[in-house]
Amino acid sequence: MTKKQEAKIIYQEISKMYPDAKIELNYQQKHELLIAIMLSAQTTDISVNRVTKNLFSNYKTIEDFAHANISDLESQIKNLGLYHNKAKNLKKLAQMIINEFNNQIPKTQKELQKLPGVGRKTANVFLAEYYKIPRIAVDTHVSRVSIRLGLAKINDSPKVVEEKLMKIYDKDKWIDLHHKFIHFGRYFCKSRNPNCKVCPLLNICKMPVID
Repeated sequence: MTKKQEAKIIYQEISKMYPDAKIELNYQQKHELLIAIMLSAQTTDISVNRVTKNLFSNYKTIEDFAHANISDLESQIKNLGLYHNKAKNLKKLAQMIINEFNNQIPKTQKELQKLPGVGRKTANVFLAEYYKIPRIAVDTHVSRVSIRLGLAKINDSPKVVEEKLMKIYDKDKWIDLHHKFIHFGRYFCKSRNPNCKVCPLLNICKMPVID
C-alpha cells in the first residue's frame, strides 16, 4: 500500500469516527475567536470556555481589552496556564489591533503572527475557522496522530508536519482534516492510554500497541 493510499484510509476511518468534528472553543465575535485560540495554548478548550464565559461578558470589545487593567485580566484568566503572559499579550494584542491595524483584525497569516501571543498555529486556526481559508493547524494532537500513523516523523517540527499533511491531502480537505485529527487525538489516540486495541487504524499505525 502506498503512502497516499494509507493517507486516504486514515482520513476515511477517522471521518467515520468523528463526522461532525469542529472547533470546540465558544465564541460569537471575531475577536473572541482569536482571543480564545490564543488563550488555549497549553491548556484545554474546556478550561478556556469556562474562563471566556465571564471574560467576554466583562470585556465586550477590542477597546475594552486595550484599556483593561492587567491585574484584572490576570484574575479573570488565572485558572489557565501561563496566565501572566497571556494577560499581557491580550492587552498588547488589542492595542496593536487598534493602533497598527485600524481596529481591524488582520486577514493574513503574516500580519496575524505580528500580534503578541499569536503564533503560526493560532493564526492558522483563526483563518480556517473564521474565513474558511484552507489551513492545517498543527497542535500536539495533530502532531501525535500524524507521527503515530506514519504521516510524519518523530522529530518533525509542527511546521514540517503541517507541510507534509498539506502535501499528501487535497486542499479542500485541510480544514476538515485538522478538526478530525484533533478529535481523534484528543478523545481516542490519546497521549496516555490510547485505545490501540480497538483502533480501526491499528494495521497502519507505526507505533507499538500500548496496553
